[in-house]
Amino acid sequence: MSLSRRALLRIGVGAGLLAPALAPRLARAEGPSPLAAAADEGGSPTAVLKQHGLSFFGDLKYPADFTHFDYVNPDAPKGGPFSQMGRTTFYNQSLTTFDTLNPYNQRGNGAQGIELIYDTLMTAAGDEKSALYPRLATGAEISDDGLTYRFPLRPEARFHDGTALTSADVVATFEALKADGYETIRMALRDLIEVEADGDHAVVMRFKAGRARDVPLTAAGMPIFSKAFLARHPFNQSSLEPPLGSGPYKVSRLEQGRYIEYERVKDYWGQNLPTLKGRFNFDTVRYEYFRDRIAGLEGFKAKVYLFREEFTAREWATQYDFPAVHDGRVKTETLPDESFSGVQGWFLNTRRPQFFDRRVREAIGLLFDFDWTRRNLMYDSYHRTVSFFQNSDMMAEGLPSPAELKLLVPFRDKVPEEVFGEPYVPPVSDGSGEDRALRLKAVALLKEAGYGFRQGKLVGPKGETITIEFLDDDGAMERHHARFIGHLKKVGIDATFRIVDPAQFQARLQTFDFDVVVRRYSFAPYPGDELRAYFSTEAARTPGSYNVAGIADPVVDALIAQALAAQDAAALTTCCRALDRVLRAGHYWVPQWYSGEHRIAYWNVFDRPQTKPRYELGVLDTWWSTTPETTHGG
Repeated sequence: MSLSRRALLRIGVGAGLLAPALAPRLARAEGPSPLAAAADEGGSPTAVLKQHGLSFFGDLKYPADFTHFDYVNPDAPKGGPFSQMGRTTFYNQSLTTFDTLNPYNQRGNGAQGIELIYDTLMTAAGDEKSALYPRLATGAEISDDGLTYRFPLRPEARFHDGTALTSADVVATFEALKADGYETIRMALRDLIEVEADGDHAVVMRFKAGRARDVPLTAAGMPIFSKAFLARHPFNQSSLEPPLGSGPYKVSRLEQGRYIEYERVKDYWGQNLPTLKGRFNFDTVRYEYFRDRIAGLEGFKAKVYLFREEFTAREWATQYDFPAVHDGRVKTETLPDESFSGVQGWFLNTRRPQFFDRRVREAIGLLFDFDWTRRNLMYDSYHRTVSFFQNSDMMAEGLPSPAELKLLVPFRDKVPEEVFGEPYVPPVSDGSGEDRALRLKAVALLKEAGYGFRQGKLVGPKGETITIEFLDDDGAMERHHARFIGHLKKVGIDATFRIVDPAQFQARLQTFDFDVVVRRYSFAPYPGDELRAYFSTEAARTPGSYNVAGIADPVVDALIAQALAAQDAAALTTCCRALDRVLRAGHYWVPQWYSGEHRIAYWNVFDRPQTKPRYELGVLDTWWSTTPETTHGG
C-alpha cells in the first residue's frame, strides 16, 4: 500500500501546494528583509510577503502565536514502547523487508520509520486540508512574483551528535535529492533552480518562471540531511549504517529484514515547538517485518508488537476473537477515515501490446465481479471505487458542467465521446459470480477490437493471444486474483498470478517490467504536481515513477497543465473533474474498493487525545504509553 501525499507531508517527505493567488493573503513583512535587499541589488521585484505558515487555497487555521495543534495533548507523558507491523510505504520501501536505511533513492528496499530521525523546514497540520507550519524554519519570506522564497532557520537546531544544523546542510540536502533522489522526488523538484545559503541560518530558494504550484511546499516538506554525513556516505548508495538526523528519534538497533527500532532523543532540540509539542511521546518505536499479513496477525496475537491496522475484511471479521480481546487486554476499534479515499485497483501496463486497445482494457474490467467478491470474500465491508478522486470534490459526477465543457470541447476529436456524458462507472453485476450479460459484453468488446476464437483460443488479427501476469510480492490478495483470473480464462485470456520476493518486485516495478500490479494512492485535497507524477507522458517514460499504467495522452497532459495553473480552488476542482472523466474513459485500471474507516487493534497499553486529527489516524505521533513495560521478544 502506498502512502497518500497528505501523510508524506506529515512525515516530511512529500509535496504541497501554493498558488500564486495565495500571495495577497500573506502579511507584509515588518522591517527590512534580506530577501528584499538582495532583490534591490539585482533589480528584481522588491516587495516581500512574510508568513508564519503556508496554506494552499485558504486562510491558516492557527495564528502565529499558537502553542500546539488542537488535536494533541500538550502534556502527554513521555516513555514506554510503541511497535507495529508497517501500514504504508513511500518511495522505495517494502512492507515485507528492508535492506537499506535510505528510502529516498532508487536503490534497495528502504526501512520504515526512517522519517522519524529527520526534521523538515515546515510540517503539516493534521486537521487542515493543506497547511504547513514552522519547524526548522521560523516562517517564509516570499517575493511578489512567487519565484523566490527565503526560509530563516532556527539557530538552536542540532543534529543528534550535537553539531549545529545550518544552511549548508539544507543546501547539501537539495543537491543530493536533485541529483540522486528517488525519481519521483527529482520530478517534483525540477522547477527548483537552486538553494543558496544566506549566512548560516537562512536559505533562499529560487524557482523557474511558470513553476508548478506546489514546488515550494514540496521543498519545505523534505527531510534535511547532514552535510558531513553525506560527505562520508554517498547518497546514491544503499547502506544499513544509521544516518545522522536531527529529529525526535534516532536508530537504536535493527536486524535486516526482521525489525528496526528507534530511540527517542531525550534532549531533542525541537520538542517544545508549537508544531511538535505533545507529539512523538514513546521512548521506543519499533517496526516488525513479516513475510505476509497472516503471519503478522499471529505475531500481533502473541504480543510481538502492540498496534495493528487491519486491511483485510475477512481477518477483521473472523480473527479478532482471541482471549486477549475477550478479557480487554486487546482493544479493537473502528475510526472514521475522513481523508480522500483515493485510488486502489489493478493497473494495466499500457506499455505492453496486449493493453494498447482501450476496448480490450474495458473488457478486462468487466470480468471482475466486485459484487460477488464483496459479499463472498470481504464480508460486505467495502464500497466500489469508481473515480481517481474518490470521495472528494474533484470526483466527476453527472454530465459535465459548463466549466468542464469549456476545458473538454477543444479536445472533442481526441477523446472518447463518453467523456461528454456521464463519467464511466463499472457496472453492477447480478452478484452470482457468473454474470453472463457482463461476460457477453466483454466478448463483444474483444471482437470489436479484432479478437476471435480459433481452436478454443482468443486470438487477435495477427494471431496474437492475450496473456496477463498479475505480479505481487504478497499473497494476501491471492483469493481476489484467483476469481478474477478464472473469469478472464473463460473468455480465452491466459492469466496467471505470480508472487516474487520484495527485491525483485521493487526492481520490476521501477522498470515497469510487469503486466498488471495492484497499487493504492491518494491525493491531497488540492492536487498539484503529483498529477504529473501519476498521469503525465513524462512520468510514463520515467523509470521509478508512479505512472505504473503508462498513461501517455496529450489531452491528459494538457488538463494537468490547466490544473497546475488554476488560480483558486474552484478552478482546480473543475480541472480535476475534467481530468477524471478522461482518465476513467481510458480504462487504465480495474478499480477495486475502499473502506472509509480505519480498523485498528492494539494491546491496552496506550492512551490518546480525545480529538483525532481530522485527516490523519494520529497513531504514533499523538498517542502515548500508559506503561513502561517492554514487550518485544526479538
